[in-house]
Amino acid sequence: MPASITLIRSGALADVAQYAYAATAPSNARLIFLAGACPLNEDGSTAGVGDYAAQAEKAIQNMHLALEAAGAGVDDVISTRVLVASGHQTDLITAWDVVRAAFGGHDVPSTLMGVTVLGYPDQLVEIEAIAAVVD
Repeated sequence: MPASITLIRSGALADVAQYAYAATAPSNARLIFLAGACPLNEDGSTAGVGDYAAQAEKAIQNMHLALEAAGAGVDDVISTRVLVASGHQTDLITAWDVVRAAFGGHDVPSTLMGVTVLGYPDQLVEIEAIAAVVD
């Protein structure tokens, strides 16, 4: 984990979450606000139609590209929001498992939400992220 990000846990909060409850960045960090990473192929088509895991994987790949373009990496991410177009908890967990694995030991504060619909045809998953880097 880079020195610029500090993940915070509290013994006063439930120990069931698979992520830190808070994170900080130093005052000299450059914050990077990513638009929601969508499961879109280069040609604009939606990847993994009907497959929550495949769409989460493609969204993660696209998030990596956006981070790289901004001079950051996944270990610079300070928080995420994972949106899943479903009212079924099992679908949310399927997408979450892919996202969680992509972050490995960098267990940033995250919010997992079921939503009614997302913006692109056949889109089931979107991942928002904020990163912090010290240049």
